[in-house]
Amino acid sequence: MRKSLALVSLAVTSMVALAFLIPLALVVRQLAEDRAMAEAERQAGALTPVLVITVDPVAVGQALASTGTGGRVAVHLPSGEVVGVPVAGDEQLTSARGQGRASTEAIPSGLVHLQPVLLDDDRVAVVEAFVPRAELSRGVDQALLALSGVAVCLVLASVLVADRLGARVVKAAKALAEGARSMGQGDLATRVTPSGPPELHDAGAAFNRMADRIGQLVAGEREVLADLSHRLRTPLTALRLDSETLGADSNANRVRQAVHALEREVNELIRAARRELDDPGGSHCDAAQVVHDRLVFWSALADDQQRLWNLRGTERSALVPLTRSDLAAAMDAVLGNVFRHTPEGTGFVVALFHRTDRVVIVIEDAGPGIEDLESALRRGSSGAGSTGLGLDIARRAAESTGGSLVVDRGPLGGTRVQLRLGRVDEG
Repeated sequence: MRKSLALVSLAVTSMVALAFLIPLALVVRQLAEDRAMAEAERQAGALTPVLVITVDPVAVGQALASTGTGGRVAVHLPSGEVVGVPVAGDEQLTSARGQGRASTEAIPSGLVHLQPVLLDDDRVAVVEAFVPRAELSRGVDQALLALSGVAVCLVLASVLVADRLGARVVKAAKALAEGARSMGQGDLATRVTPSGPPELHDAGAAFNRMADRIGQLVAGEREVLADLSHRLRTPLTALRLDSETLGADSNANRVRQAVHALEREVNELIRAARRELDDPGGSHCDAAQVVHDRLVFWSALADDQQRLWNLRGTERSALVPLTRSDLAAAMDAVLGNVFRHTPEGTGFVVALFHRTDRVVIVIEDAGPGIEDLESALRRGSSGAGSTGLGLDIARRAAESTGGSLVVDRGPLGGTRVQLRLGRVDEG
């Protein structure tokens, strides 16, 4: 668009400049010719009083020399004698004497002005003033060059102005297109700064209102989904624990598999409900707040199962380079293992430790612990009939921050899981 506007401005301004330049060039040329002819007439007229007084060749020659005509004026006396250097032909002279009035005749080298002078005895003298062709166009080239320069400057100025105006329009249009592209790629937090002409300014403001409305609608849908998913999770966990007591026959295994499948689907719904729209921190979050929120959620089930639990270290914020949804998923995976693989009434502790370059989240229980720690960390491996993905989810979340996952036996006698997360500089 910017290039098109500049080209349109160039074409229009060039046509306007030519429309004025061509007539001006003709006028300048005509003025130069008129100036040269007026000078020739003046020079010829200056000798008329001398011829009225005398036709003596010597006196006329002296008068001609005093005019400073540079040899361009000649006088044809009635006697046929010529003073000066003539350029006019005999036919032109005869015609001038016969007409009795001044005339201008064209010759190969320029123009000649013939001024007949009627004397007292009806004799006629003719004064000719020669105008070279170069004199007819003297100053015309310089004037045309100046006019062309002015025209070029005007054209360039108009193109520059059109380019600046086009840049303003293009900048606003590009910003609006970029905002639409970002929103199309899923970034619902994208907003644009309205700018440019009134129409694009209104379009930018309308885009922001649309984005706000879409964000509100999507946020509402995700809140409903998250609420339904969380309301399902507590009874589902209780159902899973009950299914573990059914025995080892084929029917009991089928029930447990169905419960596992349903739990995976619910977990997927919860993860979908925690996407970036529900994560105002963007690419980082406050680990202390996330840990506190997840313990509040799981505390209801812990109280139902008479599990003693303790939470420490969340009084001070701890920013980590992980989205809120990913950290919450890792916490839920580890805490879910505590409820799945330890008997009811088994207590657990969650602690958050602040280090200089990292944040460590420790989850340990007083259960029987994990017999094969190396096998437990392998994706899909489980010794209790589960999917074996919980610790792998937590490991990948920790490693994405430059940290690691450590699983060992803790002071309470059961399993201790340490999420060592990279830290975000809060300064």
